[in-house]
Amino acid sequence: MLSLIVALVLAIFLLLVILAIVFPYDYTWMFRKADSKKIEMIPGPKPMPLFGNILLFNVPAHQLLNVLLRLHKEYSSTFRIWVMGFPEVFITDPDDIEIILSSRSHITKSLDYNLLQPWLGTGLLTSSGDKWQSHRKILTPAFHFKILEEYVQVFNSNSRVLIQKLQENVGKPFVDISSYVTMCTLDIICGKVQWEYVYFMTMVKSEANVTRASISYVILNYSVTETAMGITVNAQTGGQTDYIKAVKRNELQLEMNNFKGKIVRAGHRSRKLWLNASALYRLSYLGTPLGTSQFFPLYPHTSSRLMRRQKPTSSVNLSHLSLHRMSELVVHRQTAPWLHRRSVFKLTPSGREQGRVLKKLHGFTEQVIKERRAEYRAGINRFSVVNNGSYENSGKRKHMTFLDLLIEVSEKEGLLSDTDIREEVDTFMFEGHDTTSAAISWALFTLGSHPEIQENVIRELGEIFGDSEREATYEDLQKMKYMEQVIKEALRLYPSVPGICRKLDVDVKLKNYMIPAGTSTPIIPYIIHRNPEIFPNPEEFNPDHFLPEVAQTRHPFAYIPFSAGPRNCIGQRFALLEEKAVLASVLRKFKIQSLDRRESIDLMLQLILRPKHGIRVKLTPR
Repeated sequence: MLSLIVALVLAIFLLLVILAIVFPYDYTWMFRKADSKKIEMIPGPKPMPLFGNILLFNVPAHQLLNVLLRLHKEYSSTFRIWVMGFPEVFITDPDDIEIILSSRSHITKSLDYNLLQPWLGTGLLTSSGDKWQSHRKILTPAFHFKILEEYVQVFNSNSRVLIQKLQENVGKPFVDISSYVTMCTLDIICGKVQWEYVYFMTMVKSEANVTRASISYVILNYSVTETAMGITVNAQTGGQTDYIKAVKRNELQLEMNNFKGKIVRAGHRSRKLWLNASALYRLSYLGTPLGTSQFFPLYPHTSSRLMRRQKPTSSVNLSHLSLHRMSELVVHRQTAPWLHRRSVFKLTPSGREQGRVLKKLHGFTEQVIKERRAEYRAGINRFSVVNNGSYENSGKRKHMTFLDLLIEVSEKEGLLSDTDIREEVDTFMFEGHDTTSAAISWALFTLGSHPEIQENVIRELGEIFGDSEREATYEDLQKMKYMEQVIKEALRLYPSVPGICRKLDVDVKLKNYMIPAGTSTPIIPYIIHRNPEIFPNPEEFNPDHFLPEVAQTRHPFAYIPFSAGPRNCIGQRFALLEEKAVLASVLRKFKIQSLDRRESIDLMLQLILRPKHGIRVKLTPR
């Protein structure tokens, strides 16, 4: 009997040790009784032992927003949850948001951002304290308004390529506009890569009478010019070969996610194998990779249950997928506590996949930095900073690319290592194209759903350009006042970054509650922007919400698509100019008709707010 009790105790002890190793539980709040009582005074769902409320969020990404909206409606404008012993207090009241975001005492990002560090390190998005302040000061000159003027030609040149690509789809039933816009914004922020490629998925039958899916990429040609990030692709040295290989590996996954339950079938004389994209997506929550090699047998009667209406997507975006995949992995880890510890996650198939993708992404960035630093040291650097914040090139003032600036500071002041530079470059490659891509895509979708507002934009463009086909100048973009209202309203309904989060380093008094130090405070713009007291008929697309006389009377923290306060988006003026330039180019050439209703679009709450199945529009030449 005694031996049985000892064995039971040892088993329980071993189980607790395993749980402690796998799950990053915060035991400190068990001893902070007074602070825990303050948290419990805030309404919220009843937590489960150990896990707290995190299992509420262990749902497919397109259902996460519904969970948050339900909690907000059920409890209050301020509600709390517990996640593995950590308290999180969601804040949606503009007065409370101002208290958090406007203070330099609350610039520390929450622990959720630690999941980004294998990818982005401690760059501007994830760092805090002295490092964040010093890097913010270093990077600010790169977004001076005089420098932004120089980028208009970059916006225009890449918009021309976008128009050419879209022209090929005129007359087709639809085009997934988001895939083309994403390629355009990646060209702008990183390097203009004009890809000519063929992508196809066909069913072929071999001599052995085995039908299988054939997925092929044929890269025909590409050329490169330098753009905003100053990163170019050296085709002669294969500088982007590994990067593209990493992208190709992940492309099929996006195609599968964009097909609504599409099933690719491979038949055999003795049995059938089915590959179900949505099932693979769900398996990722258990640490299973989403790679295309994961085939599993389903009997015919089971397969019929999984067959759903499919939504085909358009041509793929080769350069985007590794970034997209990393975003997916981060969100999956957020909602799966058994994957939070890096040491555990690295042992899972998806953890190993992340390691392979990061090796390609980081390798590409590090090679570019190495080459640019060598150029600088060889004396062929082209730019140097002058005192008034502009730059000069052989006596002529000109803008410095983002990467040039980092190399200059590193060489002259010794403030940045290669790792620091890589972290900032990776951060801006992610933030600098994904957010603007989403904003442009959602703006086109909303304009395609509201033809009368689209015509108002066309009238404004007609007043600026007349019958001329000239490209936009910086001054033209400044005149696009109604276009700016449209962009801001689209960002209200579909904020590119749907959530931000801070960790409090000190106790904070909100209007109704005292929040103790150590608490995370998620802020969800998607919810905040739908406050009916601030935006009447909040689900209605109405650019008049941003008429100057209306916006001036609104609480400054009631609309925060670029965050707010000292940690607001450093590139928001760049983004707004880019969005105006690309939208103007597209709308001057095409009439946009959206084919999906808003209610039928599933929103993916990832690092960026994405449509689950792309954005289908019909293009008609003007």
